[in-house]
Amino acid sequence: MGDKAHTQPGAAGRAQAADHPTSVRNVVLVGHSGSGKTTLVEALALTAGAVNRAGRVEDGGTVSDYDDIEHRQQRSVQLSLVPLEWDGIKINLLDTPGYADFVGELRAGLRAADAALFVVSASDGVDGSTRMVWDECAAVGMPRAIVVTHLEAARANFDEMTRVCAETFGGDDPDAVLPLYLPLHGLEGADGHAPVTGLIGLLTQKLFDYSSGEREEHEPEPDRLPLIEEARNRLIEGIIAESEDETLMDRYLGGESCDVKTLIEDLEKAVARGAFFPVLAAAPAAEDARQGLGTVELLELITGGFPTPLEHGTPPVTTIDGTPRELNPCDPDAPLVAEVVKTSSDPYVGRISLIRLFSGTLRADQTVHVSGHGLVDRGHEDHDVDERIGALSTPFGKQQRPVSHVIAGDLACVAKLGRAETGDTLSAKDDPLLMEPWEMPDPLLPLAIQAHSKPDEDKLSQGLARLVAEDPTMRLEHNQDTHQVVLWCLGEAHADVALERLRNRYGVQVDVVAHRVPLRETFGDKASGRGRHVKQSGGHGQFAICEIDVEPLPGGSGIEFVDKVVGGAVPRQFIPSVEKGVRAQAAKGVAAGHPLIDVRVTLRDGKAHSVDSSDAAFQTAGALALREAAADARINLLEPVAEVSVLVGDDYVGPVMSDLSGRRGRVLGTEQSAGGRTLIRAEVPEIEIGRYSVDLRALSHGTARFSRRYVRHEPMPSQVAERVREEALSA
Repeated sequence: MGDKAHTQPGAAGRAQAADHPTSVRNVVLVGHSGSGKTTLVEALALTAGAVNRAGRVEDGGTVSDYDDIEHRQQRSVQLSLVPLEWDGIKINLLDTPGYADFVGELRAGLRAADAALFVVSASDGVDGSTRMVWDECAAVGMPRAIVVTHLEAARANFDEMTRVCAETFGGDDPDAVLPLYLPLHGLEGADGHAPVTGLIGLLTQKLFDYSSGEREEHEPEPDRLPLIEEARNRLIEGIIAESEDETLMDRYLGGESCDVKTLIEDLEKAVARGAFFPVLAAAPAAEDARQGLGTVELLELITGGFPTPLEHGTPPVTTIDGTPRELNPCDPDAPLVAEVVKTSSDPYVGRISLIRLFSGTLRADQTVHVSGHGLVDRGHEDHDVDERIGALSTPFGKQQRPVSHVIAGDLACVAKLGRAETGDTLSAKDDPLLMEPWEMPDPLLPLAIQAHSKPDEDKLSQGLARLVAEDPTMRLEHNQDTHQVVLWCLGEAHADVALERLRNRYGVQVDVVAHRVPLRETFGDKASGRGRHVKQSGGHGQFAICEIDVEPLPGGSGIEFVDKVVGGAVPRQFIPSVEKGVRAQAAKGVAAGHPLIDVRVTLRDGKAHSVDSSDAAFQTAGALALREAAADARINLLEPVAEVSVLVGDDYVGPVMSDLSGRRGRVLGTEQSAGGRTLIRAEVPEIEIGRYSVDLRALSHGTARFSRRYVRHEPMPSQVAERVREEALSA
């Protein structure tokens, strides 16, 4: 690295379709919000010649032209693809949001990529969510490198940040996380801060000066070499430790000099295997400069050290009926298998699907099979249909450059796939296949909405369908108990983006209303009721009288109806009518309008008329009897209780358990988990955890995760029940 001839800025930097999987590198950028991922992408695009100094492509638009929401909020909210070309290699850079609410976009980027660049700010350090993503990549063996940004900050310290990265990411082997270059500082300014003006390669011992605005290679002054000797020796030892040549370490320890070319080759192999994680420094180009500091070195690492798609295994593939299917990795001549990793809408083109092609070759106007992804619980219907795709293109900001075909290993955009959603599989229509979906985070923040006006009500259903088709981390619920439309989101920022897209993209104005949990009612003690429905107004009348006893049952019993009528007081044919009326009234509730559960209703007596009694009359009488029994009884409100499992760092166990107790939670137990974390299990009333995803993130600094599942309804404390009743009356 550091001694190659490179393509010069210009047309060569604008990537088109790849000719072979070996000429593709798919790289996802990971880092916390504000770490500089998008700025780094722009700097790499400038160095590769994909944009000019103003950040614009020749046909208009900029690398940052992704989404109007992103411009307004000044942060990334979705996955963005920027393809470049360097040394004849197509590089697909996948820029992901750093904010935790958009982790679904991050997971999609990880699925589409073959390697990851972790972007770390020299002034802010490494946050907990970045560490968690590193662990996810480690679990699947994804190759990684680290880029330190914001070196211009007054308190930035590259050496210190390298040490932090080694401790954080190195685990049991901190020598696997080492810098390839050391920054060179210029003269100190008035503030005492010396800007970084160049880099010195630890392996090549070459100096790369960026102070002129373009990278210039020099031989370093002799007095600089002793300053890098310790770091260079440590890097060489780290590379040799991961070398596939087992004799190299013995030769090195025996005093034999290691050839730089051999070391670079071993380094690149170790990086591609995910065994060594180099640290580099990068900064955007200064005004009027054509290359940002460290961008050439980073492009060299991507093209030389990161793996090709051929080295990345294909996720499990089955036929539609579930039979496993073996495919040659990334073979352009194999059966077609592609996956939709992102869905978006364009006001002129319509739906656009960003796909990663894992096998085969896809051509424009080809008919493909679209297989559903099994997320019915989130409002995404399964589907199994053939569709003809529209144009194929490679994106750059808001621009789309047409291509005739896409081969295995590459990424591209497909137009006019009307049924395909994020996570769906595209395959040949005569050989339909299904790819195992990637793990989606569970949305746990409810957002109850209603149409603002009648015109909005007419458009709401379609707008919501298009919204959830784009975002599989969002769940759409039409709650049958509360009659609310609920969007389940990952956090407040996620909810804000959903509302803005409904309003600006789909033209639907909605109002946010208080989310209601599905409460229940039950009898607190035994009671009796008499239902009398007698009407005579000329002609055929109505006559039905029934007497019932009601008693509470254990939780989970539902509604039990018992017939104890003797002597035919209520004719046999009308007893089902009484039961129907009782159950209908129970579904409506008897006190606060919540369904009645866990009671036994016993029909013990009644009266009928030979002419005026009817099915409808006894249904009405049964309902009246239940209401009368409730009027004289103590009615308890039942609230849903969820089992909550919280995975949290050991440092936050105390605050999390204290917080759960403050939510009327009962801690069931704790158990140790890997990575210095603890799993806490507790039962908590659902009314207390509506915003728990937001509060837990603040409490644990974004490092905790939780899941929940409904377990039962149980009586609500009297003071809480009284407050709920008052809120219902005032609503």
